[in-house]
Amino acid sequence: MPLLHTGYVELPPHVAQGGFDHAAVHRRTSRLYVAHTVNDAIDVIDCRADNYLHSISGLQGVAGALVSDERDLVFTSNRGENTVGVFSPDDEGGLFKVPVGIRPNGLAYDAGRNLLLAANVGDPAAPGSSTVSIVDVDRKAMVASVPVLGRTRWAVFDPAAGMFFVNISDPAVIVVIEARNPQRVARKYRVPAAGPHGLDLDGRRQRLYCACDAKKLVCLDSRSGQVLGQADLSGVPDVVFFNAAMNHLYVAIGDPGVIEVFDAAAMTRIEAVPTEQGAHTMAFDADRNKVYALLPQTHQAAVYVD
Repeated sequence: MPLLHTGYVELPPHVAQGGFDHAAVHRRTSRLYVAHTVNDAIDVIDCRADNYLHSISGLQGVAGALVSDERDLVFTSNRGENTVGVFSPDDEGGLFKVPVGIRPNGLAYDAGRNLLLAANVGDPAAPGSSTVSIVDVDRKAMVASVPVLGRTRWAVFDPAAGMFFVNISDPAVIVVIEARNPQRVARKYRVPAAGPHGLDLDGRRQRLYCACDAKKLVCLDSRSGQVLGQADLSGVPDVVFFNAAMNHLYVAIGDPGVIEVFDAAAMTRIEAVPTEQGAHTMAFDADRNKVYALLPQTHQAAVYVD
């Protein structure tokens, strides 16, 4: 059955040229936190009613939002000011910031150890500035800075294995950092397609799903790095989400502006759903099997149900 389009959520107009980036859902409150990068803000959506609630401002160049349901926390990567933000959904005014590396983007979180990983894009003019920062949230401090081989993309954490996975654009690898020893890269998985970008995890089956700039979707074993399958994409992808209940993968592609839906087990495309030119990012509400495509031209979120 195809994704069913159920409506739109109007979001604040852009204050300049640009749009949205990563987004995440907090399950207890059914709130979706959207990085509205060009507005230096997080837009908050009620997923039950699909209404815009308000925005959280003062997050310069915010590129990512990540949620911990275990700890009731929301994290932001503030690429314009080299910080990460941390707040509770029940106390947005209590937001605090921690300085990290240059231009943080991807985020991953170990709830058991209360460690946040920020994957820093770096600055091409500053050699060696592509790093991974480890933040001790209890201490509100960066406790490790790990150099990596090139520009970082997105990141995920596997709580069963106690491992962070971080996409590196060039060379095309996924670096593995052990949460018990986060001061170094433990190993690297080679990705057989250029430009690893979006990343998600099926922890039960120990599979990593990596969407690559070379218009490839790659599946790897999360414990060994063995390549288990590949599929073609219709364009250069960004965000990928795994729906464990339906065993579906959603891949956002900004050009031509589609969400491609895959059978995760077979690595076969089920459908391609038109969104909007430039809509390279999305969100996934696992409790309602909803997909939100973030539309930069019309500053809306298009809502679909799987």
